[in-house]
Amino acid sequence: MRYIFSYLVFSIVFITHATAQKKWSLLECVNYAMENNIGIKQTALQAKVSDLQLKQDKQGQYPTLNLNNNYGVSFGRRENPTTGIFEDQRFFNTGLNMQSSVSIFNWYSQKNRIAADNLEVKASYALIDKQKNDIALSVASSYLQLLLNVKQSEIVNIQLQQSKQQLVNTQKLVTAGTLPELNAAELEAQVARDSANYIAAKGNTEQSVLSLKNLMNFDAAQPFEVDTPPVEKIFIEDIASLQPDAVYNLALANMPQQQFNKYKYLAAEKNKNAAKGAMMPSIGAFGGLNTNYIYFKSAIPNFAATGQFIPSGLIVNNGANTLNVLQPEIKENGTFRNITPNPFFTQLSANFGQNIGIGISVPIFNGGALKSTYQRSKLSLKSLELTKEQDNQKLKQDIYTAHSLAVVALEKFNASKKSVETAERSYGFANKRYAIGMLTTLELITNQNNLLRAKLEYSLNQFDYVFKMKVLEFYKGMGLKF
Repeated sequence: MRYIFSYLVFSIVFITHATAQKKWSLLECVNYAMENNIGIKQTALQAKVSDLQLKQDKQGQYPTLNLNNNYGVSFGRRENPTTGIFEDQRFFNTGLNMQSSVSIFNWYSQKNRIAADNLEVKASYALIDKQKNDIALSVASSYLQLLLNVKQSEIVNIQLQQSKQQLVNTQKLVTAGTLPELNAAELEAQVARDSANYIAAKGNTEQSVLSLKNLMNFDAAQPFEVDTPPVEKIFIEDIASLQPDAVYNLALANMPQQQFNKYKYLAAEKNKNAAKGAMMPSIGAFGGLNTNYIYFKSAIPNFAATGQFIPSGLIVNNGANTLNVLQPEIKENGTFRNITPNPFFTQLSANFGQNIGIGISVPIFNGGALKSTYQRSKLSLKSLELTKEQDNQKLKQDIYTAHSLAVVALEKFNASKKSVETAERSYGFANKRYAIGMLTTLELITNQNNLLRAKLEYSLNQFDYVFKMKVLEFYKGMGLKF
């Protein structure tokens, strides 16, 4: 038992440790967000609805077939369904009826509806791809912001450690009487400021983690840690290969929004043709099978001849004489007998009937509904054409803007790199001069803060450049490369 308990404890510790050690890469974050984003799931459900509509319209090409069966009991005077005679009788009856119909020609209205539904399905899946692209870009932006905050936290922490070490060294010199106590006090204030900056940087990092979790639809209470590769290892294409004209041409062919607009426009064309066909005469065929069964039980009197003859009401003229035609006299004999209909299957066979025919439906006047539908379909087509043109214009504007921002970001990144190099040299000289008493503590702190700002600006410009390049990659419509 002790060994089992030890094994369980070890397993729990191992699993917990393994879970805690998991670090999420950018690709893993994007894939998780795509699988769990509620908006994408809702759009996927709508795509399934479009699939069902397409299947329904395809099946509408085939003949319909319906079977009806009814049972009933009738009381009082009514027509006997098997004899056609009105009787004061109670009947139990059942009927079977099978009907079928098929459209033969309807000016391709149904064919165009099916084509429109097929294009609507493609548009639905293009919309899913658009949402996935948007999620990928948002997650990438949030991920890079998190990496930036982590990087800036590290820079601020290094600054804090440097300030603490300078404070220790200065306190030793103050104790030895080499430097005044004011120097130590100034460094203590700097350590306090650096500590506050570090706390703020850590807070920004935590907020970035929560923001990324929210985009991924990840439980905010669960532990989460991202992989933090050096920004230099994040793949970006060369800006020379991302010229705006080339990117725009690729975007027109590959961006999901443009694909969505194309399919919606083509679907609207098919719907317009279907609405036009609905205003024309249509030809269809129909056929059916039917039969019925009735049951009743009736007692009727028996009749017998009396042996007497009575006039029948008919007269025969033989040319010489006119003679009355006699008939045997028949009267009830006081006995009764029961009458019941034929057996079930005998009646079904005897009453079996069929029908077949061709029908022509000509719309003449229906309150303008068909014409109004056709006019609306033309307006919808024009509206989608304008939307398509507007989105293409906006896409081109966005791509040129993104390229311009990427060029500016690259220039700022290169400039900040030189700024860091200059600030590091200046801080190195300041440290040496401070060590021999040729520089005041305030001047040293100023140089140190200048270096901190240069490093923070460098990291910000570096990540900004990477993100701007990712945006240009995104507009190619070929997915983000990680």
